[in-house]
Amino acid sequence: MTRQRTSGPQDPEDFYADHEEYNRRVLGEADFPVYGVERGVNETVPAREAGGTPPRAAGEPAGGASGTLLPAVEAARTLPGADRDALAEYEVCDGRVGWIEVRSGDWSSADGPYVTVRTYRPGAERERSLPELEDVVEDERDRVYEQLDIDEGDGPGRVRAMREWITVEGEPRAVQIHEDRRPDSEARPVWAGRLRVDGITVTVTGRGVPPGGIELRRIEDFDRYVLGRTALLRRLAVRQRVEDVPLEERVLAPVSGLEAHRAVVEHGVSEVVAMEAQIRSRRAPRLPRRLRGEAGTLRWEAAVRQQMRLASESRDEATEAVSAMVNQLTRLAQNTDWLVGTAEGQAAVEEVIRYTVFASEVPSLPAQRAWDRLWSGGGAPEQPAGSEEAWLTAWEQWRLGRIQH
Repeated sequence: MTRQRTSGPQDPEDFYADHEEYNRRVLGEADFPVYGVERGVNETVPAREAGGTPPRAAGEPAGGASGTLLPAVEAARTLPGADRDALAEYEVCDGRVGWIEVRSGDWSSADGPYVTVRTYRPGAERERSLPELEDVVEDERDRVYEQLDIDEGDGPGRVRAMREWITVEGEPRAVQIHEDRRPDSEARPVWAGRLRVDGITVTVTGRGVPPGGIELRRIEDFDRYVLGRTALLRRLAVRQRVEDVPLEERVLAPVSGLEAHRAVVEHGVSEVVAMEAQIRSRRAPRLPRRLRGEAGTLRWEAAVRQQMRLASESRDEATEAVSAMVNQLTRLAQNTDWLVGTAEGQAAVEEVIRYTVFASEVPSLPAQRAWDRLWSGGGAPEQPAGSEEAWLTAWEQWRLGRIQH
């Protein structure tokens, strides 16, 4: 809930107070148990045996079927206390809370220990497809990239599936774990597992702590998580403070010639190719981390400035020209299999750039003019696809002409 003010921007303290009030109200409306990490995890919590024997439950004498229990690898390092617990996210759909996610541990280190716990409303798995564990791991890597500016790489690394044990309110429960370790990296692996607790689905993600070192308990009081979220937002605001200087007034690294145009085209085409590949593989589209954030915005601004200088255009004219250039090549990448990784593709990029900047009469001039008509809404209005077909045909004729000569 946001307080209404008669004038002026909202005070930061009012902003945080409003969000705390709203979060408490939403969490209070959750009609299912929500789980979080028990603080003060024992550094000697036993792990499963090599053969899969679970750790002993609370009060159970040591021994068991095989008579021994192994110490946890790197031991269930104690997760920090209340100042390290935070509400992460929740979903509200049709007035009902769908899931709640809390986080515990050292968010500021890629080594952890750090644990995320998401609890779903009963029946959620029948209403929707829950995220694959591979995607849950990628979500955690996204967090490290966004909060710490550490890119751990896209896609799977060295993956293995394991049967492990997580303690829930004193009772060990078996859980299938998806672990992902980056090859040739000293970074600790990231893992995710999903388990059922009394008809409720719980997803757990961890780094820097083994599954056997985690104990989950029902959260009785959300206040420390709500306050932890505010503390986290304050720290992130300090770490990720955005410059107040407008983009048009920022000092950018100097560029020469057409390098800025090439960079913005490469960025745009890489985005499209990556997203298309993920869609074809039936995975949720996820933009590669190297293409996120300000990188694309800064490349775009650099290209616009170069276009203004080299083509003697106004900012509006240059922005339109760069837009037409990038859109032509990204659409060409979507409609052909030769733009990326071939000599013809490289030549096409160079000709589009030269036409954009200098209006040069390049060999692909028929394709450039066809795109001008398509971009400006030309062609037969009753057959809008016809102009795109003419544009693609012109490019194919250009390509065949290069191959034959």
